[in-house]
Parts: sequence; structure tokens; C-alpha cells
Amino acid sequence: MSSINRIETITDIYSFFGSGKPKHPLVSLIKHDQIVPQKHLVGESVVIDLYQVTYKMCSDGSFGYGRNSYDFQEGTMIFTRPGQVITMHDWDPGDSTGGWTLMFHPDLLRRSELGRNIDDYTFFSYDVNEALHLSDDEKKTLFNIAEKIETEYSLNIDKHSQKLIISNIELMLDYCMRYYDRQFYTRENINRDVVSKFETLLKNYYDGGKASESGLPSVKYCGDELNMSSNYLSDLLKKITGRNAQEHIHYFIIEKAKNLLLSVNDTVSSIAYDLGFEYPQHFSKMFKNKTGMSPAEYRKVG
Repeated sequence: MSSINRIETITDIYSFFGSGKPKHPLVSLIKHDQIVPQKHLVGESVVIDLYQVTYKMCSDGSFGYGRNSYDFQEGTMIFTRPGQVITMHDWDPGDSTGGWTLMFHPDLLRRSELGRNIDDYTFFSYDVNEALHLSDDEKKTLFNIAEKIETEYSLNIDKHSQKLIISNIELMLDYCMRYYDRQFYTRENINRDVVSKFETLLKNYYDGGKASESGLPSVKYCGDELNMSSNYLSDLLKKITGRNAQEHIHYFIIEKAKNLLLSVNDTVSSIAYDLGFEYPQHFSKMFKNKTGMSPAEYRKVG
């Protein structure tokens, strides 16, 4: 079993790759063709306490994440957040031409608007196999922004530096959000198939009695069953249907509850338990929030 190393700072990452000293303690743009491969690190697992935006982890190379290893073609972007585990694989520096990684420490964002909103960029929690695939124009746009960030932190630091660096990071992430939207829409036929599978999954969950045994279906459970991360599933559903995964689950539960309230004589509490609620009052609260009526009131007017 491989050991686990921890990288906590930008300085650590430079030491890790034997690349000298960084120009800024909290942010750095690392060009892959400038990295000196550390053969003794092959197969090692690394926990990195930095945000990373990576363009192409070697055209013919591989990238380890969690329990899986993924092969990527040129034009792929990967996003990782602090605390995620990456496995180092052997790679040829000749294959890394044009690749780059922007790394920034959470402390860079402290007290900034981006620091408060960074979790809105849900692609930092996507699985690696849900990476962003770029067109040539998109690659150029993102690399130009990355170079602006590099230029800014390479200059003498002044009172404007941090704001400009953060603004450009935010600009890059906003473009990535746009490109993910494009990716969702260009794969609409495939994604609609996922929507259908998701709806079937919920139906089978209840038809098979899992709700009464295991409780309400969670977004994580649905994502795992559909072989995708919960955030990716939720964002995909939002783009295609206008509802995120949690909203879909709640809608399904409420519609099923309506049918049960009007078709069976079971008590509201019994229906709540059958739907997977641990406490009937939680069911009643959700039902009233979604319909404007309590379950009992709905049963009377139905």
C-alpha cells in the first residue's frame, strides 16, 4: 500500500517537485513541462490542501484520484479542492507540453467575495471522470487568464495585487462554469438518458421498499447508483430540467405522498414512515411547505 504525503502550502508543492522557490506564498501557476519528474514519488498518494485548476495532466498520461485511474486526451481540465487525494503516476515530461496547473491556498481568498462563494463552483467536487473538455478557443481564453495571474504575482506586490489576482481567479472560474454549461447542453441527449435513469431509480427505490428500510433516498445514493458524483448529478439535472437533484427527490416524494393520501386509508404517520421519514412531523412540514396544505388538509379537499 502506498504512503500518503501531505502538501499544505505552495512552498511544499515546489519542494515536492524540486522546482525551487515560489514567487508568491499563496498562488502559483505551474507549467507541466517545467516540472522535474520525481521518480521516487511514483505510486505515492498525496493530500493537497490547495485549490487546483489543471489543464491536461499529460496528453497520454494518467491521473489517479480516489480508487480510480483515468486516462485523458489533450484539452481536459480537472478541478480539485483542498483535502482531496491524488496518486502520482509515472509520466514523460515530453507529453506535458502546454499543460499547466493553477494552485491557490484558501488563505488567499480570506475576507474576499470569492472566498465566501467558492463553494458555488461545484465542479471542484466533481469526480475526475466528469472533467471539463475544452475547445481550442476555450483553452486560449483560460490560459490567457492564467498568464495574467502569473504576471500579477510576479510583479512587486502592492495594495492592488491580491484584489487583481483574486478577480482573475474568479474570472477563470466563471468561464469554466460557462464551459460546463456548454458541455451539459452539447451532451443533452446523453444527459436526458441520465434524467430518465434517475427517475426510474427513484421509482424502483420506493417500489422495492427501500424507503421504509433505509429512509429517504439521498442525492449521494442516487449519484453512486448512477456512477457520478452528487454535485455533477445535481448540476446536470438543474441544467436539463430546472430542478436540482434534491428538488427532484422532494418533488417525487410529494407526488407519491399525494397519491397515497388519496388512495389509502393509512394514517398520515404511517404514510410518512412508508415514504422513509424518520419523524412524521418532518413529512408534514415538507408537505405543507411544498403544497401550502398539511397532509390532513390535502386529504380532505382531494
